[in-house]
Amino acid sequence: MTTPSAPREQWGSKLGFILAAAGSAIGLGNIWKFPYVVGENGGSAFIIIYLLCTAIIGLPVLVGEILIGRTTQRNPVGAFRALSGSRFWAGVGGMGVAAGFLILSFYAVIAGWSVGYIYESFSGDLFKYADPTKAAVHFEELTHDVVWIIGYFGFFMILTMGLVYAGVQKGIERGSKIMMPVLFLLLIFVMIRGITMEGSGAGLEFLLKPDWSHVSGQTFLIALGQAFFTLSMGMGAMLTYGSYMSKKDSVPSSALQILLLDTAIALVAGIAIFTSVFATGLDAAAGPGLIFHTLPVVFMKMPGGEIFGPIFFILLSIAALTSAISLLEVITAYFVDEKGWTRHRAVIVFGSVTFLIGIPSALSFNVLSDTTIFGLNFFGLVDYLTANIMLPLGGLLIAVFIAYVWKFDKALIELKNGAERLFNKNPLLITLWQIFIKFFAPVLIFLVLLHSTGILDVLGL
Repeated sequence: MTTPSAPREQWGSKLGFILAAAGSAIGLGNIWKFPYVVGENGGSAFIIIYLLCTAIIGLPVLVGEILIGRTTQRNPVGAFRALSGSRFWAGVGGMGVAAGFLILSFYAVIAGWSVGYIYESFSGDLFKYADPTKAAVHFEELTHDVVWIIGYFGFFMILTMGLVYAGVQKGIERGSKIMMPVLFLLLIFVMIRGITMEGSGAGLEFLLKPDWSHVSGQTFLIALGQAFFTLSMGMGAMLTYGSYMSKKDSVPSSALQILLLDTAIALVAGIAIFTSVFATGLDAAAGPGLIFHTLPVVFMKMPGGEIFGPIFFILLSIAALTSAISLLEVITAYFVDEKGWTRHRAVIVFGSVTFLIGIPSALSFNVLSDTTIFGLNFFGLVDYLTANIMLPLGGLLIAVFIAYVWKFDKALIELKNGAERLFNKNPLLITLWQIFIKFFAPVLIFLVLLHSTGILDVLGL
């Protein structure tokens, strides 16, 4: 295993790592996607299935990805190369770096919308519409404005670059220690407001009373995919963050804390949104438009909505930012570790390149809306390639790598570092981790891959 020529940065504390890694996992997927997916798939029945999938596949693979990073103290490419000596597996790490790069290029476009909606909330423009159809027209007018969408996209990228530029401890860790508590407190604040609204009980019942009539084989695959994607696995982010960990810190307990924070945020967001939506008599199954089409109307009808609207979009932007910095850090770590670049140079160059690569995605909603590749616009194409192919394939290969290439006898030596007490008290945990990584994870993630690429539909399954 090669050793970096310069001392490598590390987290200043275990709490700093937990909050930063949880911030990576907690993003738009928790607050934007999770509630509408729940709404489309029967409420709490879906949540129960989602929690099972998170425990069966999410936690074991998350432990494995963090472990690879902590063991090697390298970026995804260097980590796989160090443990395997294989160009193929180094290429798998390279796919993770590429996935992070591509995801950030379009993710920051969506994040720019949430930042833009902070201004829309404060200006009062967001509270002019009494039904979601009119709010949707307003949203389309904004995204058709090239200056608006490019401007907020660029502003969000500058924020992201600034935090990563400052370094692991002074930028990412310090920022996460501020942003994550603020995010949680704001979300709790919005949730309490939703619960106290008249008619909110229907929203709580929707979330807490299972409706199994909506459950099918498709529901399990959607829940499995959501559990996998929400934890930022397969894109090298958790591996890279793990590479800054101390050998004294327990990987299993850290992974569990990250998962619990991620799940808690998703559930609190669901309660905050659905209690408000039901209390105002709007559609809980509004789909992807739930945040930008339906919630503006909710805030308009909600007493005090002029306060809670801006708060919600501030917390949404914070969630997006904590995820975005982890994506840029994957790219930065690669060029620092493998190419000998300084952090500052890597951030400036590739933050700028990410912005340029993301411009076609931003323009997919206006001047390039009629330009398609394989029937998809630029935004849709990059989204499809990363979310439907690169991420599940990356997660699948991580599980295969641990079980069949690195192998458990070597992996377990590293896994026990910092977790001796846990495994001495619960030796069965090691057996369960091995079973899930070797058998359950590869099969289930492969099904996610087939489902997300539409192959199961082609086969009529």
